Amino acid sequence: MQTTVTLWPLIGVAVIIVGFLLRFNPMLIVAVAAIVTGFAAHFPPGKILALIGTGFIKTRNIPLIILLPLAVIGLLERHGLRERAQAWIGSIKAATAGRLLIVYLAVRELTAAAGLTGLGGHPQMVRPLIAPMAEGATENRFGKIGDAVRFRLRAFAAATDNVGLFFGEDVFVAFGAIVLMTTFLKEAGIIVEPLHVAMWGIPTAISAFIVHGFRLWLLDRWLERELRGNRPGGGAGAASSSSTTSSPASSAATRATKSATGDQA
Repeated sequence: MQTTVTLWPLIGVAVIIVGFLLRFNPMLIVAVAAIVTGFAAHFPPGKILALIGTGFIKTRNIPLIILLPLAVIGLLERHGLRERAQAWIGSIKAATAGRLLIVYLAVRELTAAAGLTGLGGHPQMVRPLIAPMAEGATENRFGKIGDAVRFRLRAFAAATDNVGLFFGEDVFVAFGAIVLMTTFLKEAGIIVEPLHVAMWGIPTAISAFIVHGFRLWLLDRWLERELRGNRPGGGAGAASSSSTTSSPASSAATRATKSATGDQA
């Protein structure tokens, strides 16, 4: 016997999308989406409130899990973690922002493929370490950088973490998405081993590493073009070269002036 499936509860997804596009408070968006979804599913108000309260009780320990690492990272930054990271990377002459991020991309993908997804991340790794190290490597080669370059480096650092995690965890056999796919296929009568699904994620991870690694290589080329004039000692070299190139022209002009003066005499 077939049952009619109503799609009206999916309107909660539209509420979330519109709320984030309008930049409303995330907690308010989620609460409104839950209420709208409950009414669309014809739940009574009491049941909606009961479900929201049950969800809050089950996840009330999550803020502690998030806030405790942030407090530790804040203390480390207060005592000079960012400055020490910049000074250390500045002591490596061959280090560039692109090379540093390529190394981090490889490490992030390999650790995520092994299931160690918590070793990286924006608050605990990118902000206090990776982004300052990329900025330090750039300042070591080109001197002081402006806000536009600084924000671009931070964006590339965050993107590198995202790419490494997203494509690396697809190789981990116990990843939730792999379990979901194998369960869905099993219900459809298609038996697939989770290990086989994970193995097929390896070519995608390698391709992502090559593509994003090439983008990071282009980042180094862009920095070279934009900041070549800021290189320490670059101004003096440019001035001496310009004076050297202009010296034959000025000599020729002097000789022409003397010749014209002699002809007039």
